[in-house]
Amino acid sequence: MTQHSAIRGLGEIALRVTDLDRMQRFYQDAIGLRLFKRFEKAAFFKIADGYAGHSQVLALFDRTGDADYAGLSAAATTVDHLAFEIGREDYDAEKKRLEECGLTVETAEHAWVRWRSLYVRDPEGNQVELVCHDATVR
Repeated sequence: MTQHSAIRGLGEIALRVTDLDRMQRFYQDAIGLRLFKRFEKAAFFKIADGYAGHSQVLALFDRTGDADYAGLSAAATTVDHLAFEIGREDYDAEKKRLEECGLTVETAEHAWVRWRSLYVRDPEGNQVELVCHDATVR
């Protein structure tokens, strides 16, 4: 297996939580992370500046009511997904490369932060995201 160099850094750590408000207070007050954006069922904290305009974040997703998440029991894990930063210039080539590896690639645009994402599953079912900042995402 060859080493691939498109990864620029950690994009996101994402956890599924049972008490979003309590977890938000913990990461904000005890750990000292700055709240980046709060949604009804998610909270994002900025960890550090990332690559080419992307911010490294901790994301908390409310898993209340998620009896089954992508084939996994909600009690089995708190991990939602792992995200790695790539350059915008690598996005299309990475999508093609992942597909050539036989992976199903899902795409998404996150307008609130201008991120473009590629999602795949690892062999054990964990979701892995390759994400870049893209100023054209609106």
